[in-house]
Amino acid sequence: MDNVDAVVIGAGVVGLAVARALALDGREVLILEAADHFGTETSSRNSEVIHAGIYYPRGSLKALMCVSGRGLLYDFCEEYGVPYRRCGKLIVATSESQLTQLEHIRKAARANGVNLEFFSRAQALALEPQLACEGALHSPMTGIIDSHSYMLALLGQAESRGAMLVTESRVTSLQLDNDGGGIRIGINNEEPLLRARTVINSAGLYAPHVARLIESLSPQHVPTPYFAKGNYFTLSGRSPFERLVYPIPEPGGLGVHLTLDLAGRARFGPDVQWVEHCEYKVEPQRAERFYAAIRAYWPDLVDGALQPAYAGIRPKINGPKEASADFRVDGPDTHGVPGLVNLFGIESPGLTASLALAQHVTAKLSQ
Repeated sequence: MDNVDAVVIGAGVVGLAVARALALDGREVLILEAADHFGTETSSRNSEVIHAGIYYPRGSLKALMCVSGRGLLYDFCEEYGVPYRRCGKLIVATSESQLTQLEHIRKAARANGVNLEFFSRAQALALEPQLACEGALHSPMTGIIDSHSYMLALLGQAESRGAMLVTESRVTSLQLDNDGGGIRIGINNEEPLLRARTVINSAGLYAPHVARLIESLSPQHVPTPYFAKGNYFTLSGRSPFERLVYPIPEPGGLGVHLTLDLAGRARFGPDVQWVEHCEYKVEPQRAERFYAAIRAYWPDLVDGALQPAYAGIRPKINGPKEASADFRVDGPDTHGVPGLVNLFGIESPGLTASLALAQHVTAKLSQ
């Protein structure tokens, strides 16, 4: 049986950021990924937005990690040439009754150290003439990023310090050594092949499943997974907007918003579709709901302009009728298993928060 210092399970954006942080600390790191490539699920099936840290409860991990991670991410992009654009976004009230909600959002953002400027209808339309709204909040710190280039840069830095990525390697057993010498890891239904002193469970959608494989981990420390699918549609033709446009948030997500890619093309989504299993087909008929939602803030959207694009799954640990859950980063101080850190519910703003989460994980391991 091979001995490895640290194993990271899952090569999504957070797993890669953690692997990089461990490798930069001089640790021997092996990254195990069940798919045939890194970042094939949640990390590459999202809006690619660098979030400012607006919506999350004060003091929550989501708020702390997003605000800290945003600065780290912009600095990282500058230093390593990762394509990005700080385009800003408008959160819009499409009726007078929603203006009060804008003020609630503004106060919540201020509590997180994020300052938003209120724009009147005239001020908002001066920036985006095709917008329909009664008022808006402007977030100048919001941006967009090439998530694939970012993950490639994280992996490259980890590998430059000796880390190794092994794909098509599904973890199927995790056993704590009786002598406390580490965690034995079985892969692809084979007998335990590895022994690691440190294991980071960053398996995203499947993190609760991986945690249940650990025989010595009490079930009370493993949340129930829920899957909230988000569908995206692209706009045929040129985008009429230069900034991101977000409606008032809805239960389970931030509403059907308009985002841009780095080429300036517009896409809309995600919606919220609670599902039992992970599948990524976008049903064309869902466009009907998108047209209604988008026309609330862009009434000139013409019929037939939306084309099915892609879908992603939010790895939630709260159900559809429950309040949104915070990130969970459970270390030995929580569950009592030496050398193990479980990351649960790392949905949005996980991409923005990835570098800060990596720092948080390494801090957990030193406690």
